Amino acid sequence: MNAILMQSLLPYTMVSIIAFFLGIALTAMVSQVIARAKAKTLKQDLQRQVEGAKREAENIIKSAQIDAAAETIKKREEFAAEANKTRADLHETEMRLTKREDGLDRQNEMLQQREKALKQQQKEIDRRVHNIGLKEKQLSVLMAQQKNQLLKITAMNIEEATELLLKRLEDECEHEMSTLIQRKVEETNETADEKSREIISSAIQRYAAEQTCEATVSTVEIPNDDMKGRIIGREGRNIRAFEKATGVDVIVDDTPGMIVVSGFNPVRREVARLSMERLIQDGRIHPSRIEELVTQTKKDVNHKLLQIGKEATVETNIRGLNNKIISLLGALSYRTSYGQNVLRHSVEVAFLSQVMADELGLDGSLARRAGLLHDIGKAIDHDVEGNHPTIGMNYLKRFNESPVVLNAVAGHHGDIPPDNPYTPLVAAADAISASRPGARRETLERYIKRLEQLEEIAGGFKGVENAYAIQAGREIRVIVCAEEIDDESAMKIARDIANKVENEMTYPGEIQVTLLREVRCVEYAK
Repeated sequence: MNAILMQSLLPYTMVSIIAFFLGIALTAMVSQVIARAKAKTLKQDLQRQVEGAKREAENIIKSAQIDAAAETIKKREEFAAEANKTRADLHETEMRLTKREDGLDRQNEMLQQREKALKQQQKEIDRRVHNIGLKEKQLSVLMAQQKNQLLKITAMNIEEATELLLKRLEDECEHEMSTLIQRKVEETNETADEKSREIISSAIQRYAAEQTCEATVSTVEIPNDDMKGRIIGREGRNIRAFEKATGVDVIVDDTPGMIVVSGFNPVRREVARLSMERLIQDGRIHPSRIEELVTQTKKDVNHKLLQIGKEATVETNIRGLNNKIISLLGALSYRTSYGQNVLRHSVEVAFLSQVMADELGLDGSLARRAGLLHDIGKAIDHDVEGNHPTIGMNYLKRFNESPVVLNAVAGHHGDIPPDNPYTPLVAAADAISASRPGARRETLERYIKRLEQLEEIAGGFKGVENAYAIQAGREIRVIVCAEEIDDESAMKIARDIANKVENEMTYPGEIQVTLLREVRCVEYAK
């Protein structure tokens, strides 16, 4: 059974073994085929990777080449820039060296020229020394001859000749001494003039004040033109009563919205202006009311003048003045001279006088007091006869002012001779304040008349060809004929013109006379 079973199973076993081996062989073949396929695929992958690596390497190489080229270009540009900068520096250095070399050449030429000039001067000096030596020898011989000749002619002995010679030498020394003294006096005058100008300039620089201008008329605004009829009143009784109470003129014309109060006394004009404004505000316009308001307004204005005067005394630090004098100072604020406010002018003169007095070692407070009061007479010159310096001096005498102040007030325009150093200082400060450009105003007619008078005075002298007033009348230029007038005569004519201007004209400050004498020689080469 077993054998039969074995025999029956043998073919299956063989088939299985064969199938097994065949499977193995087939598996090996398939594995080989798969391996070959994988190898081929791997080879292709490797080939692709190699090609990609080659391409990447080529790209890297190309990029490296581009970067290298860019870097090379950059380096070349930097090198070129550095080279250009170096060339520019070298060129600049070369230019500086060239300029320095040119400068050294010029200095060398100048030194050579100076050396040449020094040599020429040395030769000239040597020549002059030689000539002086020869002249001294000739002079010695000549003096000996003159001495012998003098002894023969005069029959004098040596002692007498010596005495005569000493007398001649004494005369010559006196002449030289006189010349020296005159020269020293001129130098002293120049130094004093320079010092005085310095003091005045310092005073002007250390003090300056604003100036205000007042007119001779005041305007009063009215609410409507019907008010003009009320101001005039029936048959003009209101306006007559107003003018009588205030002492001014009231002008009622066709000018809309205002009337004009006119008068030369500035205080009265201010009283009239304030009274008119109060009448218009009050509305009750009749003679009795006018007199009442004018009286009250005068009291208010007098109080205001006292306050203004006190402010001026506080500003200038002046003490011990009577209230009447202080009120007159306040009245000066309403007074003008050539358009210049007199109170501000007086304050300015006070400070200028103090500054100059301090510079000269004098009492500055006394000079300031004299300067503030120098024009006090202008406050009452409408009511008192005489010039304002005399009026002011006489008024201040009532209040026992010091003689120095009285002399400065009376003599600041040269009406009386000064007896102290403060009077010239006040006069100088007054002239400085009045002649300052813009401080005073003149009418056109008066200005033109003054210029014409200047030119007429200068043109009346012999030898004067033309005369021109310039610098707003502060200077007169005179041109003389050179054939008729010599240098010495020119100086005399200039002095005579200045003296005549001083005697015949009235003007603020000073007028400079400049005389020109010119000789022109013209020839033509043909």
